[in-house]
Amino acid sequence: MNKTWASVIIAALFEVGWVIGLKHASGFLEWGGTLIAIIVSFGLMIRASRFLPVGTVYAVFVGLGTAGTVFAEILLFGYPVQMEKMMLIALLLLGVIGLKLVSKDKKKEVA
Repeated sequence: MNKTWASVIIAALFEVGWVIGLKHASGFLEWGGTLIAIIVSFGLMIRASRFLPVGTVYAVFVGLGTAGTVFAEILLFGYPVQMEKMMLIALLLLGVIGLKLVSKDKKKEVA
């Protein structure tokens, strides 16, 4: 895996952080962390879209963020595990992996 795909994955991890922050932040530091997570998340995603197809980057970003948020709700906040939800998340992740496998990096353009 190259650096560009790693930045998409890291962006998705920060997405999980800011989505949780939007729901649970109550103090100045929590809102500050949420804002930083938003900036880092979108910054990494925008940078990755310079080298990968934008639609693929966005789909992978949102797919991994969605799966991560569901797992974080279960692990951190005690949400119930539903088998149907787990199967749908697995299907989503299968689609994300498929998009990654069929996507090619763009050549870096010289300005």
